[in-house]
Amino acid sequence: MGKKKNISAFSIINGLIFILICFIILVPLWKVLVDSLDLKTAYGMKFWPEKFGLDGYKLIFMNPTLFKAIKVSLITTISGTLLALTLSTLGAYVLIQWEMPGRTLFANMLLFTMIFSGGMIPTYLVLRSLHLTNTLWVVILFPALNVYNLVLMRNFFEGIPASLYEAATLDGCTPMQTFIRIVLPMSKPALASIGLMYAVSYWNDYTHYKLYILDSNLYNFQMKLRGMVMGSELPTTSGGASENTVKNAAIIIVIIPFMILYPFLQKYFVKGVNIGAVKE
Repeated sequence: MGKKKNISAFSIINGLIFILICFIILVPLWKVLVDSLDLKTAYGMKFWPEKFGLDGYKLIFMNPTLFKAIKVSLITTISGTLLALTLSTLGAYVLIQWEMPGRTLFANMLLFTMIFSGGMIPTYLVLRSLHLTNTLWVVILFPALNVYNLVLMRNFFEGIPASLYEAATLDGCTPMQTFIRIVLPMSKPALASIGLMYAVSYWNDYTHYKLYILDSNLYNFQMKLRGMVMGSELPTTSGGASENTVKNAAIIIVIIPFMILYPFLQKYFVKGVNIGAVKE
């Protein structure tokens, strides 16, 4: 017979704390979901809709202004994430080319920007002089290079055995062929975790729209959601959907994409969060 496994007091307390944290997180989410499906205007905690209906979601997707804002969010998130990953991976790959002249200077220049910035007003003046303000390019290009993520990617590339780089060079691969055929296929955890961070940043972006875009037709769904919560841009309700129902439906639409996406990336994300933490 096998030995009986002793459960320590620490494991019990740790489990209870974990259950409590899950409860604290899930209850508000469940309340918002229930309110988004409840056509009856009633405040307070309910565990099930009293009058079930999808009119709140229908109203958002059938409203041209809100549907356009959702499309803006999707376009900027997808294009911005792809661009950000391209810049981060190429920049990180350049920084691990030890024989490249000026590599240390470039690395120090990038790290300098993590400590010091030009400030809000100079940044706005530069973006305006480049004619990027009041365009979607400003919310795609400006956040596209995050030095912290670039450094994480560089650390991951440095963890790839040097023998693989040498073998690729002996086989006649150019540096770009090595990058495409060797480095990127081995970097799926890093690409998934950093890509997810970029995607969340673009999807939840509010500050750049508020600072650099004046045309409300270019607002993303986060900006429209703020207007709905504040009551300034709430669409005309119809079909029995109350204002409270529409507001909660909008919140669910904002959070549901990454709730669906995260489980598929979790196996990579667990590895990717430890990028560069262990060196051979």
